[in-house]
Amino acid sequence: MISEEKKKHDRSSSSGSGSGTEFEHHDRHDGQYHHGHQHDLGPDGTAKDGRDVSKKLANPLAGISPERLAAMGEDYARLAELTSDEDMRAFRLGAMLAGGQTSHHSIPDLTDEEREILERETTHKWSNPKMLYWMIAVCSLCAAVQGMDETVVNGAQIFYKVQFDIGTTSQRDTWLVGLCNGAPYLCCAIIACWLTDPMNRLLGRRGTIFVSCLISALACFWQAFTNTWWHMFIARFFLGFGIGPKSATTPIFAAECSPPKLRGALTMQWQMWTAFGIMIGYVADLAFYPVPDHGISQGLNWRLMMGSAMIPAVIVCFLAFICPESPRWYLTKSRHADAFASLCALRFNKVQAARDLFYTHTLLKAEEKAMELGSRGGRIKELFTVRRNRNAMFASEIVMFMQQFCGVNVIAYFSSEIFREAGYSDVEALAASLGFGVINWLFALPAFYTIDTFGRRNLLLTTFPLMALFMFFTGFSFWIPEESKAHIACIALGVYLFGMVYSPGEGPVPFTYSAEAYPLYIRPIGMSLATATTWFFNFILAVTWPSMLTAFKPQGGFSWYGGWNIIGFFLVLFFVPETKEKTLEELDSVFDVPLRRQAAYGAKQSVYFWRRYVFRQEVSKPELPHDEVEWREKEVIRERADGMDRTARV
Repeated sequence: MISEEKKKHDRSSSSGSGSGTEFEHHDRHDGQYHHGHQHDLGPDGTAKDGRDVSKKLANPLAGISPERLAAMGEDYARLAELTSDEDMRAFRLGAMLAGGQTSHHSIPDLTDEEREILERETTHKWSNPKMLYWMIAVCSLCAAVQGMDETVVNGAQIFYKVQFDIGTTSQRDTWLVGLCNGAPYLCCAIIACWLTDPMNRLLGRRGTIFVSCLISALACFWQAFTNTWWHMFIARFFLGFGIGPKSATTPIFAAECSPPKLRGALTMQWQMWTAFGIMIGYVADLAFYPVPDHGISQGLNWRLMMGSAMIPAVIVCFLAFICPESPRWYLTKSRHADAFASLCALRFNKVQAARDLFYTHTLLKAEEKAMELGSRGGRIKELFTVRRNRNAMFASEIVMFMQQFCGVNVIAYFSSEIFREAGYSDVEALAASLGFGVINWLFALPAFYTIDTFGRRNLLLTTFPLMALFMFFTGFSFWIPEESKAHIACIALGVYLFGMVYSPGEGPVPFTYSAEAYPLYIRPIGMSLATATTWFFNFILAVTWPSMLTAFKPQGGFSWYGGWNIIGFFLVLFFVPETKEKTLEELDSVFDVPLRRQAAYGAKQSVYFWRRYVFRQEVSKPELPHDEVEWREKEVIRERADGMDRTARV
């Protein structure tokens, strides 16, 4: 059995799943694995080796005595050439704390001030040095850049599509409008998101953020000076080189610099502040709408809308290098002294910094072994051939795909056109779009609490039917006679209600879930696939909606995505297991279950729901499929033991 203290430690580690410094993969202490998994072993045994290495990654310092840890800390300080008495003391004490088996109360060499600060890590987790909050502010601004890049086009397209002669409802024009809108996401899916790793290796986290924000700023400026649809397409395609690497790097940068107890919350901030940027994009659209042309060819207001997104990107460019670089990145370059200096700026004292640096260094050494193993065994191949990995990929791809095909970005990118179709004036349509942006941001805030209490799977199962309902409600509201006040009111109500249920559900869950699902040695590939999936289908949605609106009318278009939300509900019900509060060990058990058994559990769970909460019958909950696997293993072991006893008696 796993002690409650260890489970608590593992769960706090898994909260930082996006960081690259905490890893969501553990194994069973008895050396066995789950029933049926022997079929997943390759001829070279790499899948088993991967599990053995992953056990080490769960806590690379487990089982080492405090005395040995202290000696290891001093050895590392000498390796890093940090040999002053103060630094040697910090690494000796920090290594003992990093092992997780020694309380700071039982280490006599700590000062009262150091003990108080270590105690406050638990009792006042938001009490941290100003530099850490400066880093958080820069990362939040990066997320706002992302959101603003995505939505300024919402209002600008009202004007530029007319100026570029693609403003009719012909098949050609509707496809070209969609192509211009979706250009950045096409770039992200096929090129930009795959550049994230080499850019990070070469430039570091700060450098990647600086370059991607610089590209975003230049592309936004470029968009403001376009004069044809194909020129706009090229400029927006170039914008994708700023969106892709930034979206992948910023959450990692925040997580790698943060204390463990804040890591989960700071990983979540990306979604919340992206929603804030989306809202600011709508504000810019509304603010620049009344600007006259002043003799500018093809109009001025839409150019200011498109160019305004460069402002937060330029601010980030100026601020990026004020923050310390990621200590983990410094370690990958063997720049140990720089990594220590970086952590000292992000922590209150050197003992904290030494503890975190020593642990990260030890973890990186274990990670290097895992990566070498993955390369030797063919990590891409094992993504498909190892059931535990394959099921994680399937669940991750479902939630990433549905993040787009729930239809949210139909509203985010085209809400002004939707409200104009409903009978709003241009200004009223932009104001109504701003209302959606405000709701999208405000209702992202509860996700900080609900994602770890209500659970990922439960959030999705609750919100998908509601999103379907509100999509159908919005679409059907277009049948209300236009002369009725209910026509406009019901359309706006449906859009806003959809935003309310999307923001705490399909908004934050996909990236959090995907980062938890994959074991370390294939996680870079898995997360690249997940990111590429969401950007690709983002492009598909953006490029098809204008034509769909013409062909299906609003009633059919919204119903199309309402139907996909129903499909999403059943996909989650049958194939997406819960990962909330799972220890690192339990995640292996969760995903190493045959899909037919997981689907059967989903069917039993739906029957249980109806009988328990609708018909008010007293029925027991269905047994979790991974618990069933463990029960069957125990039965096999017991039967073997009984057989041996009978043989001995004979």
